[in-house]
Amino acid sequence: MSESQPTAPSLSSEACTRGVRVQVRAAYSAEHSDPQRGQWFFLYTIRIANEGEEPVQLLTRHWIITDATGHVEEVEGPGVVGEQPLLRKGEDFEYTSGCPLPTPFGNMEGTFQMVYPETEGEDFDAVVARFELSEPRALH
Repeated sequence: MSESQPTAPSLSSEACTRGVRVQVRAAYSAEHSDPQRGQWFFLYTIRIANEGEEPVQLLTRHWIITDATGHVEEVEGPGVVGEQPLLRKGEDFEYTSGCPLPTPFGNMEGTFQMVYPETEGEDFDAVVARFELSEPRALH
């Protein structure tokens, strides 16, 4: 008989909205963190792929970041890493960014506002499914 192991937090996520697939991988960054000072830093890599027929362009981002105490911070702004990529059918865009937290774990989720530039600018929100941020030794 085997013992069940606690489930590790999911440091990745994936969602597809109207043909725009958003995949996330997150990791704790020990070199950018200082737990003695209450500072934990996490890196996340996002891949946005256009699986639809029409070109789409990322206009803005909206993040909802929740730390271990339940404190929520929202971050909004134009583009990602200073870019507003245009993705034609089959193309993708990948970038890495970071998130500081005052606790050793938390989570992030959000949306990317996308637009169809060739069809009168109709826009929609591509979902970024919730993913965990967790220092490997942190107990939830």
